[in-house]
Amino acid sequence: MLATPVFAAPLQIVALGDSLTQGYGLATEDGLVPQLQAWLIAAGADVVVQNAGVSGDTTAGGRARLEWSLAGGADALIVALGGNDLLRGLSPEISRANLDAILTEANTLNLPVLLVGLPAPPNYGAEYQSAFDAIFPELAAAHGALLLENLLAPIMALSVQERSTRALMQSDGIHPAPEGVQMVVAELGPKVLELLTQVPPR
Repeated sequence: MLATPVFAAPLQIVALGDSLTQGYGLATEDGLVPQLQAWLIAAGADVVVQNAGVSGDTTAGGRARLEWSLAGGADALIVALGGNDLLRGLSPEISRANLDAILTEANTLNLPVLLVGLPAPPNYGAEYQSAFDAIFPELAAAHGALLLENLLAPIMALSVQERSTRALMQSDGIHPAPEGVQMVVAELGPKVLELLTQVPPR
């Protein structure tokens, strides 16, 4: 009698984030998570990326629903929160504490983490900007997490005119259009491949 072959299940990556992760304003297939999963599979990774993005979510919201988001199983975690903290002008100390708690829980669960940040705008002042921008590299170092400091860096590197000409952003100027998401994924994807190398053997 022939033995039935056993196939390893795909690695499960949970992407905990806000509207940028959730895919606000986009067709499902154009969102960050579907584009990222397609990129990873094309790169040879056997993965499923779970969309745990909630529009409007702050770091506090992500912290509150972390356990629920991981309940279906996870081999690795992407944490991309902070944009709504910035929009609301929340204290960097609060954002830091929430992200620290999320990373601490991931460490407890032995989950490798990719921490993804966004830079603070200058209109809050230099002190706020400095305090907020320091959160991501400092927490990544403290918790042994991988770091991508600016999710939107490929788009922000271009002039406003070029972003408009190439239709990289939606009309709100906050959320990427499908082509913008594609640029983001091209930079995010290699970091996620690196994250997968840190998944403990099953």
